[in-house]
Amino acid sequence: MTTPRIGVTGMWSNQIHGLRFDGSAVSAAVLRSVIRAGGEPLTLFAESSLPAAERLRGLDALLVPGGSDIDPRRYGQDPEPATSPADFAAQDQFEADLMAAAIEQGIPVLAICRGFQLLNVEHGGSLVQDVAPDSLHRNSVHEVELAPDSALASAIGASTLSVSSYHHQAVDRVGDGLRVVGRAPDGVVEALEHETATLLAVQWHPEDTAAHNSEQHAMFQWLVSSAQSRARERDAR
Repeated sequence: MTTPRIGVTGMWSNQIHGLRFDGSAVSAAVLRSVIRAGGEPLTLFAESSLPAAERLRGLDALLVPGGSDIDPRRYGQDPEPATSPADFAAQDQFEADLMAAAIEQGIPVLAICRGFQLLNVEHGGSLVQDVAPDSLHRNSVHEVELAPDSALASAIGASTLSVSSYHHQAVDRVGDGLRVVGRAPDGVVEALEHETATLLAVQWHPEDTAAHNSEQHAMFQWLVSSAQSRARERDAR
């Protein structure tokens, strides 16, 4: 079978080492995780003359990775001092449009950290802008309990797992049409699924340990496998 093409949104930044001007970047760990799972990652830039639906043409799945904070005005709040939005305002709308188009077209989506939070916000949810300084979520490893009947638990073959956590914001009000399928020991929402879409969204960073942890690797395998299934269905029409 042809290797599925996985669109990965890049973070538009003016702080990329080695570039004279601004650029677009994706964590190498994310890209390697896609490749290791059997997909071909293609980075998407925040600016384009094409609408989101057209940009997804020829792609078999979408991955929205971690990055800067989401502008709180998207969920009706003013920024707090600790909130650090993207360098360029277009970033939020770019990823929001692509996720919405992917969901509408039935394209599989994996949303990680920032992507997870953006999914929630774009479905009418809100965020805690800054969790407690001594929170277990700031650059740590902690347990997550998954709903046993969730697609995520099925994909990884377990309902409890240790995750690499690096975030200072968290889901507050859960968005419409989303189901909470994972929580940390302190109750923070760690995983969401969509009521109709082929989509997994996690607050943690599976790419950090996917190279040697089969449970984290399984999320990228799920994305690639889902992409292959969609490609077969599309080609059969």
